Amino acid sequence: MHSEPKQDKTTATRGARSSAGWRWRPPLLLYSYIANELLAPFFASFLILYCVFFLIRLIPLLEIVLSLRIGLADFIRLFAYIFPHMLLYIIPMACMAGVTVGFTRLTNDREILAFKACGVSLKQMLPPVVLITAAIACLTGFFAASLIPAGALGVKQLMFQLAKEKIDKGLKAKEFTETLGDIVLYVDKIDDQQVWHGVYVSDMRGRTQPLITVARSGHLEADMDRMQVTVILNDGTIHNNEGTDNQVIHFGRYQLRNSLQPPTQVGKENVTSLSRGAMSREQLLAAAAKLPPDSKASRMYLAEYHYRLILPVGCFILSLIGLPLGLQAAPGRRAVGLPLGLFIFVSYYITLTVCENISEAGVLPLVPGMWLPNVLFFLLTLYLLQRVYVERPLVPERITHPIQNLYDRLLLPACKRLIRLTIDAFTRTWSKKTETVTDNETDLLPIHADHATGLFHLPGCIHYHNPECQLKFNKAEVARQAGFAPCPLCAKRDEREPKEPQQC
Repeated sequence: MHSEPKQDKTTATRGARSSAGWRWRPPLLLYSYIANELLAPFFASFLILYCVFFLIRLIPLLEIVLSLRIGLADFIRLFAYIFPHMLLYIIPMACMAGVTVGFTRLTNDREILAFKACGVSLKQMLPPVVLITAAIACLTGFFAASLIPAGALGVKQLMFQLAKEKIDKGLKAKEFTETLGDIVLYVDKIDDQQVWHGVYVSDMRGRTQPLITVARSGHLEADMDRMQVTVILNDGTIHNNEGTDNQVIHFGRYQLRNSLQPPTQVGKENVTSLSRGAMSREQLLAAAAKLPPDSKASRMYLAEYHYRLILPVGCFILSLIGLPLGLQAAPGRRAVGLPLGLFIFVSYYITLTVCENISEAGVLPLVPGMWLPNVLFFLLTLYLLQRVYVERPLVPERITHPIQNLYDRLLLPACKRLIRLTIDAFTRTWSKKTETVTDNETDLLPIHADHATGLFHLPGCIHYHNPECQLKFNKAEVARQAGFAPCPLCAKRDEREPKEPQQC
């Protein structure tokens, strides 16, 4: 008797526990499907943009390749070092294009409509987009924070190594070498330890007369940090000849330092110089701390520091804008997502450049001025997402209607009138040319007549070359006297022809 209520109570308790222990599970199938639709065009866009930028950067690199005689392996290393900063532009463009193209395809194939019919709202489709764009933004931040400074240092070391190898290969015994620029070397003998014996040096740096140095032995040392090579000479003499004065100096050890100047210009950029773009964030802060806080140089270093943080956030914002742009497509309607996306992308970087320049000049406070483009475009992204969520056009009708009315009342009639005037002018010109040619030909060519129909045709008529027209007359009057009449097309022309005056 008492066991049944106890059993019911136990069952109810288990049901309450099961209901209390229930957790929401994300629709992984939906997320994976949307992610697949976004990542495929992202990688395709990335590959296309990478190839375009590769071709743009390849032409300036050929000068370095030819001058330093770089092999394939060193060329790949060089290109891998100087290319990471291009990824700051390639990755955001590819991510925005991937989101836009992916949702454009889903909209054109009515899959978005099917999702909504199944109860899947825009909020449920948003998490995979946010996760993918956030991951790509973090990747962009990694490139901006780590790979670009590391690449700049790698380029510097590689260039120094290649320039030194060029010197070592060009330095041969019993030959003059000019690989050190204004310093000409002659070595009588080089042993296995790369020690020179019998060294002759001609130094023309900043001089009109060479400074001659002769030494028993010497060798070459390299300083990679300063990009300098040092020629160390032992037991020799220096001969200085200036005008009529001669000076001879004996030395036990003498050093000639020379900075390497390999052809490191890629376009207008010196890849071996430690510019702001090649410095790490710690170096930027340290360089700014050494300068007065209100100086322009300090603001430039801090602007570069914030620029490294702004770009990843901008990549995330621009990628989210691709979602409402992609949803503007529809079957039978032109997809405007990509052109609008390109316009927004260019507008963002123009705004970022303008804000960076005025922040460096001190017109705006540095931090608010640098982050202003991200704030503005983030608000634009929220606005566009809200308009798409409530299924309204991106631009309100109160803005589009006046523009449409202005276009219908002024621009469209003006364009139609201009096109009509152009066509009329072309038609009149063509008609005059045709009439002139036809009138000239009428005087030279005979008139063809068809015996079966009793009609004759003037030169230029579409029936003039009819095989049935076997009869020929010199003039229209002669054809009329023979009983033939002009065809309807030639009747008007025949009326315009001047008649010969009849004799009394």
